[in-house]
Amino acid sequence: MQSILILGAGLMQKPAIESAKALGLKTFVIDANEKALCVPFADVFKKIDLKEKEEILKYAKELKKTQNLVSVFTCGTDFSTSVSYVAQKLNLPSHTFASSQKAKDKVLMRQCFSKNKVPSPKFIKITSDKIEQSLQSTFVKQANFPLVVKPVDNMGARGCRMVQSKSELLSSIKVAIKNSISKTCILEEYMEGDEFSIDALVYNGTMTITGFAKRHIFFEPYFIEMGHTLPCQIENEKYQELIYTFAKGVKALGLTTGAAKADIKFTKSGAMIGEIAARLSGGYMSGWTFPYATELNLVKSAIEISLNKTPLELESMRKKINFLTHKDLPFTMYEIPNKEFSVERAWISIPGVVKNIHGLKTVDTNPNDFCSTLSSTNKSLVNKNLKNQNSTKTKIVKNIFPRNKIGDKVVFPRNNVEKCGNVICSSSEQKKAILQCEKIIKNITIELEPNCKQTTDFLEGKLKQTEKNFPPNAFCLPQEVFKNLQIELGAKKDKTFLTTNSVFEFIPQSLNSKKVLALKDWNYLSLNETLKKFDLLKPIGKKISYEKFWLYLIRGGIQGALYAAEQTQ
Repeated sequence: MQSILILGAGLMQKPAIESAKALGLKTFVIDANEKALCVPFADVFKKIDLKEKEEILKYAKELKKTQNLVSVFTCGTDFSTSVSYVAQKLNLPSHTFASSQKAKDKVLMRQCFSKNKVPSPKFIKITSDKIEQSLQSTFVKQANFPLVVKPVDNMGARGCRMVQSKSELLSSIKVAIKNSISKTCILEEYMEGDEFSIDALVYNGTMTITGFAKRHIFFEPYFIEMGHTLPCQIENEKYQELIYTFAKGVKALGLTTGAAKADIKFTKSGAMIGEIAARLSGGYMSGWTFPYATELNLVKSAIEISLNKTPLELESMRKKINFLTHKDLPFTMYEIPNKEFSVERAWISIPGVVKNIHGLKTVDTNPNDFCSTLSSTNKSLVNKNLKNQNSTKTKIVKNIFPRNKIGDKVVFPRNNVEKCGNVICSSSEQKKAILQCEKIIKNITIELEPNCKQTTDFLEGKLKQTEKNFPPNAFCLPQEVFKNLQIELGAKKDKTFLTTNSVFEFIPQSLNSKKVLALKDWNYLSLNETLKKFDLLKPIGKKISYEKFWLYLIRGGIQGALYAAEQTQ
């Protein structure tokens, strides 16, 4: 029996473990966390830090001798360099170690792009021992703000933020360096434009686009992806320019055998690459939304390439791209047609400690219970926590992935691993998939423990000096409306009310209009829906400060309203 070594035992590696088993491989899985979600799914698990490539190589050599190891693989992790290092040493198919290093280190990547005239932002490298020197550089002195600072070797937008002025530079650089394995960051030009995520498989001189999604980014100065939509509705000319630029970047990096993933924007100057990774995307795209949209098990095809096998299903489905303008193609280019729209959306929380989670059947279920991936035997697995869904909705709703349980600490996200959960829906109509995702999220409410300093500070509007206007209010009232609300609340500063009756009986005049009540928070709830939800979830008979209730509600949505009702006066 042949075997595969899979790096990572988290949720994002579940499709790899399942696909490898479907291919008849024995799965050996490693992770630094022996309690990682997918440890139980491995045939054999061993605790090894994914950064320790020599230790991984030693283990892989042992497996090659004793377990007929034929592949080293990862997806959804940032350790493609470890994969390439080990695979190259064992003469197994993969990108070269040198090329994967270029795709891992943003400095090497930018230098490679510059040398090969691949559009990407101008930048400078900053190390922990030369911060002050870098701040005096010509690049900084001549920079047009905003800029972007990033760790050179991390994923999930950890330590990444927009820098809007020179006063924010030092603190932002220090945070980025703290989030870097090598204690190095880059400071680069900000690219203004729509952002896209593109997956591809590269082998035998071909490059197949296996996913092209619009990324929905919010909450400056951070870059929080609140979801993606696949396929992306975009003009063909722009689409071809983006994938052509992606292909040029892949060629420049020297990626030849395996996956490639781009974060790329279309700016006023055209396509420009943010980064290219030598792996499939995380964030549910490669393992969930793309398979739902196309009925192709992308991870399985990627594993087949790592086995030096032809991915027959992929080749039977792909179509050659006929470029309108570009003829100097670095690869023979293909794409996988989409059959449905596939949509992922996230929900988030204000800071605090989880007291209760409303809207899910169970609040303390292991997230594994909500996992499902496309397989040849079942293409419509649905979450166990979905109830009372009719057949149409059941077909649309594919997955719900909650990340929190009672007692967990939650924060307003500053990176993409601090969100509270994700919903995936698929439909032949994009609007239906989007609306169903939003409906699921609107039904979920994370109630927070009362009298928590972090929650109170957030609701009182206490912001960090280095984070201007962040986090935003749940409801962004027009300036005149907010001014009138403050006047109304000031006039009733000492007033209280009981939660025995409907909160609509106490609504300030400045908020009581169709336009204002239709405003939505970050979890898609309108102000009107928030007030209705409060009436359903409120503690009966509680005495609440009139002023505090409405200010907390505007600042923190339904979470702020419930917190105000429970807070000790």
